[in-house]
Amino acid sequence: MAEKSTFPIQFPHLTKTNYKNWCIRIKALLGSQDAWDIVEKGYEIPVEDSRLSPAEKEVLRKNRKSDQKALTPIHHCLDESMFDQIADAATAKEAWEILQKEMQGV
Repeated sequence: MAEKSTFPIQFPHLTKTNYKNWCIRIKALLGSQDAWDIVEKGYEIPVEDSRLSPAEKEVLRKNRKSDQKALTPIHHCLDESMFDQIADAATAKEAWEILQKEMQGV
């Protein structure tokens, strides 16, 4: 029986001085989890789910799952003050853009 390889993922911690290196590391981490595309491209959040076809609902479900897969590591990389800046972001793309705007100005 093949053993499942598991190792704890060490999330790179974002500080005011390591944004460039943090970006490289978190992009690699999200890429390895097939979650970077959703951060880069985002997805459309419908106003009303009830009007979607079953196929559209499935696409939306997959997009939401990918988005959470990307947003979770981003959340874990931040201290409380940085987390507060993105806490209301609806998507990983939005959170990424907030951090990008905030940190590139530092």
